[in-house]
Amino acid sequence: MHTPAPRALAPRTASVTYPGTTEQIRVVRADLRLLLGDCPVADDMILCASELAANAAIHSRSRLPGGTFTVRATISPGHYAWIEVEDSGGSWAPVISDRTQRHGLDIVHALASDWGLDGDDTVRVIWARFDWPRYV
Repeated sequence: MHTPAPRALAPRTASVTYPGTTEQIRVVRADLRLLLGDCPVADDMILCASELAANAAIHSRSRLPGGTFTVRATISPGHYAWIEVEDSGGSWAPVISDRTQRHGLDIVHALASDWGLDGDDTVRVIWARFDWPRYV
């Protein structure tokens, strides 16, 4: 009897734009929880996305009236998961008042396989990749 080859799971993607307020951070977490389901990197991705979305809502022009930020996620089962947050840029210099506390980008750096920041004063995208084999 012939055993069929396993089917590769198709990548899942989502892109959602939110009002640029801190109240939306819990909505981002809830939306990602639904998308990620039983993904082995779900908790780390949700934490990092929450931090990146908070940075957009607090430190970028997205916080201005009518501002928005966009969260994009891609899950490629067995390979990697990707999260990015696009905001409206601005001159962003995080305030570090207590060096003993972890800050958002420190958390992303600690949890993600790789991460980066692209863009300029007009549009900024902060992304993080989570390699799947690390979590299996």
